[in-house]
Amino acid sequence: YTVGQTVDNFTVTDAHGVTHDLATIAASGKWIILDFFFTTCPPCISTVPYFSELHQKYGCNEGDLFCISIDYNDSNAEVLAFETTYATVGGFSPAPAVSGTEGGGNAVVTAFGISAYPTYCLIGPDMKLKNADIWPVSSILQFESAFTSSTFSPAVQNCLSSIDEAISSVNNLAVFPNPAVNEATVALNLDEDSKIDVQVVNLVGAVVATQSFHGQIGENKFSLDLTSLENGQYLIRINSESGASVQSSLTVTR
Repeated sequence: YTVGQTVDNFTVTDAHGVTHDLATIAASGKWIILDFFFTTCPPCISTVPYFSELHQKYGCNEGDLFCISIDYNDSNAEVLAFETTYATVGGFSPAPAVSGTEGGGNAVVTAFGISAYPTYCLIGPDMKLKNADIWPVSSILQFESAFTSSTFSPAVQNCLSSIDEAISSVNNLAVFPNPAVNEATVALNLDEDSKIDVQVVNLVGAVVATQSFHGQIGENKFSLDLTSLENGQYLIRINSESGASVQSSLTVTR
């Protein structure tokens, strides 16, 4: 396809068994960004965390933007391993990923004439191709710049990571002030008494600090020591004894 051309509809099934129909997504008013990849592609591995960050920042496909990854020639098992190993780096929620051999990805790759990986394409709700190749990608900013060039302004609708999605026993997490300097307050509600582990995770997925507290049923507030952290963006991940987990973002400034 060339920019401005109408894209033919396709229906695919992601590696988790969920079916996605392009025309149905577009008819709901969403813009669609496609990530064409294969699981051993080094540039795909290095850029997919930014695609996951994009997916999470704009609502995990519940907002104005729908993100989906289309694989070439790999199986569901290989795509799931790729997702777990690379697409969750930074703690972000990965977009749905469709395998080439089992989910229908190969046919979509052929229809688009993809010859370089990754290729990121932007499609409007009118089913027309708005950008055929968003590249190079070194951060989420390149995706957002492509949106601006196409007069697309999605609303920020941050969501919890699907791998750390809130479960009933931990809810209403807030971290403030944000940005913070040397200390932040973590506030959350618990449905039961529980030990709480607070992890600070940097954007390459490494846990850089951990503190533990005893939480009680109802409202809780804990003071989080940030003095050992460098300036930057982090995820604050809360884990309870029941296995429930939630997370929020935090910027540390000095």
